Amino acid sequence: MKVAGIVAEYNPFHNGHAYHMQKVKEMTGADYLVVVMSGNFTQRGVPALIDKYTRTKMALDAGADLVLELPLYYAAGSAEYFASGAVALLDKLGVVDTLCFGSECGDIKTLTEVAILLSKEDEAFSNAIKSKMKQGLTYPRARMQVIEETLPNSFMHVDAMSYPNNILGIEYIKAIIQRDSKILPQTTRRMGAGYHDRMVTEVMSSALSIRESLKSADSLDMIKSSVPDYVYKMMKKDFHKTFPIFHEDISSLLKYKLLLDAPKGFAEYVDISEDFSDKIVKNLKNYENYSQFCDLLKTKDITYARVSRCLLHILLNLRKDALQHYVDKDYIFYARMLGLRKSANELTSTIKKVSKVPMISKLADAREFLTSTGMEMLECDIQASHIYDSLVTEKFGNKPMSEFSREIVIVE
Repeated sequence: MKVAGIVAEYNPFHNGHAYHMQKVKEMTGADYLVVVMSGNFTQRGVPALIDKYTRTKMALDAGADLVLELPLYYAAGSAEYFASGAVALLDKLGVVDTLCFGSECGDIKTLTEVAILLSKEDEAFSNAIKSKMKQGLTYPRARMQVIEETLPNSFMHVDAMSYPNNILGIEYIKAIIQRDSKILPQTTRRMGAGYHDRMVTEVMSSALSIRESLKSADSLDMIKSSVPDYVYKMMKKDFHKTFPIFHEDISSLLKYKLLLDAPKGFAEYVDISEDFSDKIVKNLKNYENYSQFCDLLKTKDITYARVSRCLLHILLNLRKDALQHYVDKDYIFYARMLGLRKSANELTSTIKKVSKVPMISKLADAREFLTSTGMEMLECDIQASHIYDSLVTEKFGNKPMSEFSREIVIVE
């Protein structure tokens, strides 16, 4: 039995994702595809456009056999934590042979060489980065310059680190190396629009461009050619009923949480330094909405995306001490199932036999299988889902949903 792993957000699922799934099957000859997917909040620090169960159905219809939720602490984390959490989950299943990801360069050799260097980062390497940062460079730019000075003929390596999917791919490989995992990393070249492209194209649009086009849209006509037919039908059925959810929809909740925590500061939350905490407190009186506040706080050293993640960490109570505890205990304590294909019985039965973590399909049964640490992490995921569902209820007037009443998605 050959099993390939994919890590994704599918926010939303589009033609590029369908192409990637097809290429993974061709490259690996996999009998089964396991997808580790972000839940209702994403690595950019914002709520997902569409809820995780609908996105799970999209992935299964596209050919995935099993969809597992990436715990929130990693799904909303930096590229390093996002990748480390996802790789740990795939590795602990005990059945995944390959991890196949999309990249701008499509060159596994170049990405692996950078990952090897970064995974063996010694004191001299770290000091060289710190020295360049004292000269005014951001951490990513300083790291790129040190790599350029360290690796011979390093143009390809430095160029690779200029693109977001390459950077994430390097983190996947680095996590595999650091875990001494037997999972083999492979990459496919990203096709069509770039990660940051905001214009919808005829066929291969980026997820960002699709999200942007829906902000003021009265119909889905503009994106119809950018998503598979089965995705379009799902989106058409739920458009302006359960989605779209945008970052501005958390503006009021976020302001409330910031006002609530301001007296004690925000340095207890993931990624937030004392200085940045002070900056949030100082500027809170100027808060208008989510995106305006992100723009207000960003600097050349702290990007908009990082500010966004920091604010989400505050909103969802993602604390440094908890994250460190999870990392120290080896990242992952369960595999929470969001959906599966009925024909994947061999896959799921094998996982149950060999996995190093329990697979959770019913929340009501979780306490029976999880340690206190695992239960703490799961409860954070559940709380975040309830917050997301409250956004949907408030925006569209739907009946409130409880995570405990949700059932996993099953397709033929």
